[in-house]
Amino acid sequence: MMLSFFDQFMSPTYMGVPLIALAITLPWILYPAPTSRWINNRLLTLQGWFINRLNQQIFLPINQGGHKWAILLTSLMIFLITLNILGLLPYTFTPTTQLSLNMAFAVPLWLATVIIGMQNQPTAALGHLLPEGTPTPLIPVLIIIETISLFIRPLALGVRLTANLTAGHLLIQLIATAAFVLLPMMPTVAILTATVLFLLTLLEVAVAMIQAYVFVLLLSLYLQENV
Repeated sequence: MMLSFFDQFMSPTYMGVPLIALAITLPWILYPAPTSRWINNRLLTLQGWFINRLNQQIFLPINQGGHKWAILLTSLMIFLITLNILGLLPYTFTPTTQLSLNMAFAVPLWLATVIIGMQNQPTAALGHLLPEGTPTPLIPVLIIIETISLFIRPLALGVRLTANLTAGHLLIQLIATAAFVLLPMMPTVAILTATVLFLLTLLEVAVAMIQAYVFVLLLSLYLQENV
């Protein structure tokens, strides 16, 4: 049976039960839990240092009211990084290649930032729809454009994460297929192709981490506008 390159993005099922729930739940087991000891091990120390640096990088420009989101956004970023990197392993499924899952992350969080802005500072929140000094004839057009751009934000978050991960997985599969096909005919070219595949895999690990960081960073910027 001929398989399409896009079959890897189909949600696997076992006895009619989607396994995407298992793929989402399983990464939580990999995280080390804090202990009551005075001195932590190296893994917990590294995890704490990473989380502290992340919070400092993301929440430094946000005022004190937005720091309540630190636990939520930090947990989301670590979760997305784990899902993206585990999806690069052989015979695994990447849930974040599903647009529906990414939109389920993006829409509620974006909507929460908008609601917070409307509650705390409705004048400033609505003022973002009309830049200061706009000529009177352009006011209706700019309000429509800014409103559309506001509602496109969650779609852009979900599509960006899905598209980058999907493109990387497809490229890895294409180059891996080319290496296997060229191996019996041109071994030297196949070895060079495998080297490119190895370098591309390293690049995809970086992309997996960067895309999770960008997802959370953009959410923090939306939060900064509304607190």
